[in-house]
Amino acid sequence: MNLSIADITVFFVYCALIIGTGILISRNAGRRKDSTGYFMAGNTLPWYIVGSSVIAANISAEQFIGMSGSGFSMGLAIASYEWLASIMLIMVALWFLPVFVRKKILTMPQFLELRYNRRIKTVLAVFWLLLFIFVNLTSILYLGALSIKTVIGIKMGYAIAGLALFSLLLTVGGGLRTIAGTDMIQVGFLILGGLITTFLALNAVSDGAGAFEGLSLMLEKAPEKFHMILSRSDPNYKYMPGIRSVFGGIWIAGIYYFGANQYIIQKALGAKSLREAQRGMVFAAYLKLLIPVLVVLPGIAAFVLNADIAKPDEAYPWLLHKFVPKGIRGIVFAALIAAIVSSLAAIINSASTIFSMDIYKAHLKKNTSDAETVRAGKIACLIIVVVASLLASTLSGINQVFQFIQEYTGLVSPGITALFVLGIFWKRTTSKAAWIAVLLTFPVPLLAKWIFPSMPFLDNMLLSFLIISLQMILVSLADRKKPHDEKKWELPERIFRNDDPVFKWASLVILLILFLLYYTFW
Repeated sequence: MNLSIADITVFFVYCALIIGTGILISRNAGRRKDSTGYFMAGNTLPWYIVGSSVIAANISAEQFIGMSGSGFSMGLAIASYEWLASIMLIMVALWFLPVFVRKKILTMPQFLELRYNRRIKTVLAVFWLLLFIFVNLTSILYLGALSIKTVIGIKMGYAIAGLALFSLLLTVGGGLRTIAGTDMIQVGFLILGGLITTFLALNAVSDGAGAFEGLSLMLEKAPEKFHMILSRSDPNYKYMPGIRSVFGGIWIAGIYYFGANQYIIQKALGAKSLREAQRGMVFAAYLKLLIPVLVVLPGIAAFVLNADIAKPDEAYPWLLHKFVPKGIRGIVFAALIAAIVSSLAAIINSASTIFSMDIYKAHLKKNTSDAETVRAGKIACLIIVVVASLLASTLSGINQVFQFIQEYTGLVSPGITALFVLGIFWKRTTSKAAWIAVLLTFPVPLLAKWIFPSMPFLDNMLLSFLIISLQMILVSLADRKKPHDEKKWELPERIFRNDDPVFKWASLVILLILFLLYYTFW
């Protein structure tokens, strides 16, 4: 896809707007040089920025490329990851955020130290750092570079370098405040460009008769792609195992991702107050409902249009190349870059936050000043980006990167979810039980996969969670330590009570919408 002068102009306007806004915010943020101001935006974020920033961090090439590829391959069933996430965001807002805010938690390793012990905190801080670098950043850089290569023909190496540099510049200047402040613009471009692509794809299906006619034809020509529940005979059943894809392991993945994942929850922890954080999460939940329209429907459209592609992950770039006309390609391309860069910036910032506060300040230089901690975080950003950029091209042999990410996450999310769920809601959970859970985090799902090789990874995730949770319960009950030998975990009364009518009614409407969606496409 060649970009016209108008397209290039639009794209450069987008770049100038993001960079200019970032510089302006960075200058203002520079007046506050303490680590809380840099890593947590000084707890100044309003609800609409929290919600936008959560979505900006969440939606990336992983969705635009990977989930569109899954839409091409399996259809609407993959939308469960997005639609059910709306409920998960509400759950996290209602049951996780009050605990984090009341306990003044800044990082997820910090919670583990407060709830269990320092050793568990350090081990998982290192683990999260490696996960962010070797899985999250590399996959987003690869998918982003692949889309740029497909759309405008830039070589993968140059595309990876450009994305890495752009996101690094956005991250280093003013930290979370800069990232969150520019995310409003990023999300605007993301939604606008996504809607344009969806409209053009549906219009192409109908031969110019309009998007609604295109959707009707897709339902007629490919009805098998519009079922949320896949049958056992479907080749994609191993990815979305029927009814269990709705009521099974997907909840373990979602609660881990939105409730214990630093680069998501950090946006909410930077809010002005608990109420603002909770409203921000429910705002993000509404945006989540829209995502399948932006990414899954185009993938199905590419299938109906018999896209000439080698693998499913090429579906979205193929649509951009074939159907987006000159004059608006710049908007669509900017949307794609916005999705990629905002996610990269969020992960880089969170990785540097964990390194600076949970490793550097806690172990390497305990008496360091705030200014030195921030400087260490900026240096960490550079190293993290360089390493991830060098590794990104290694994912080229993977057919569906979105499924690769989900399956890898399935190895780690059961154990970590158990640590947080039992740690928050059961005060008798002991540090010994938590430590054994950490040791079992990888072996249990790997053993389950070895014993049941044909088991869908979502089922594996649920089974692993239940096994690890049962182990934690049994070890905690058997622990004979005296109460003073174990950390006391007490929560204030009525901590989970929410008296905000906006939050309550907004959550109720989301539940109603989801009921109608699943009733329609069951």
